[in-house]
Amino acid sequence: MVTTTGMYPTRTPAHKDAQDAGTHKPKPKTGIVLMNLGGPGGQNEVHDFLLRLFSDGDLIPLPMQSYAAQFIAKRRTPKIKEQYQQIGGGSPIRKWTTEQGTAMEKILDKISPETAPHKHYIAFRYATPLTPEALEAMKADGIERAVAFTQYPQYSCSTTGSSMNELYRQLQELDPQRKMKWSVIDRWFTHNGLVQAFANHIEAGLEQYPAETRDKVIVLFSAHSLPMEIVNRGDSYPSEVAATVEAVMKKLNYRNPYRLVWQSQVGPKPWLGPKTDKAILGLGEKGHNDQLLVPIAFTSDHIETLFELDLEYGEEAHKAGITGLKRAESLNADPVFIQAMADIVKTHLDDTAPAGSSPISKQFAVRCPGCTNDTCKDTREYFKQ
Repeated sequence: MVTTTGMYPTRTPAHKDAQDAGTHKPKPKTGIVLMNLGGPGGQNEVHDFLLRLFSDGDLIPLPMQSYAAQFIAKRRTPKIKEQYQQIGGGSPIRKWTTEQGTAMEKILDKISPETAPHKHYIAFRYATPLTPEALEAMKADGIERAVAFTQYPQYSCSTTGSSMNELYRQLQELDPQRKMKWSVIDRWFTHNGLVQAFANHIEAGLEQYPAETRDKVIVLFSAHSLPMEIVNRGDSYPSEVAATVEAVMKKLNYRNPYRLVWQSQVGPKPWLGPKTDKAILGLGEKGHNDQLLVPIAFTSDHIETLFELDLEYGEEAHKAGITGLKRAESLNADPVFIQAMADIVKTHLDDTAPAGSSPISKQFAVRCPGCTNDTCKDTREYFKQ
């Protein structure tokens, strides 16, 4: 049974298999580009995925970037292949993004008929379908009104910023006459639907614990970490992740103790902390056996949730005698979340429709105080026109 709180259901039904999107809409009017990191669909895609990832200076700045990327990708491919093998052979992120986009289209066609038909396009940064593939498909469909919709709720120069820079570069080649009219959804970290979806999943996760100890479970919000050199330039990601955490806990009436922790650090340079795995063990040593992990910066399952949180950190906790570590389910095909996606796009389309309205947010228009990347400037100039 589905109950409702306002306009959002409070329980999540079972998922359906993902399906290819948009085949029933031969002439879409509005294109929505879902931008995300992506992931290899199979073992044969792992090397190229890693090569693209480590070649991206917006994400991981490296000296002699291209040479370092080739070396690191070659060295890490066997290990990462094994990790993907343990979660089924590849990443499910394309499956979930396709399902999310398809369901979002149907809602948008109902709530925004003036901009219908809608069609989503997937533009992954490091795995297929890449940004050029999305743009080619949009050109073939004759899209004139396009929305760049980041699937990272919290903005970072290393994630959404990198995807926007890549979109700008590809548009220079693939749409030099600017036939497509673009606008940008660059962050949505406290949207009520997103917050409600997270709160629902936390409540469901807490129900796995005995009623008499449930309110003592520590909720560990885990987000992908960020190098401190990027943070110190003025990147807004840490504060926006923290804002999501606070909004979710407020929705839950602060009934549980909680902490924000950071995962997926790579290399010897300083990153945001505390590390998720160290926090789990540290809390366990202090007598906190019951801990609920919540992936707060991810909107679908991929290697960081299925391998890193579930298997790697789960095994470390088990070895340390921490038997009460569990994880809240990712948002994936949750209808509350998909309704939120549609609402975000609907509001954005309404706000950017009037003549003279800005196609980008005030936040996106301002670069980081310490930004040294000229492409960031060019990207903002391009999309604000």
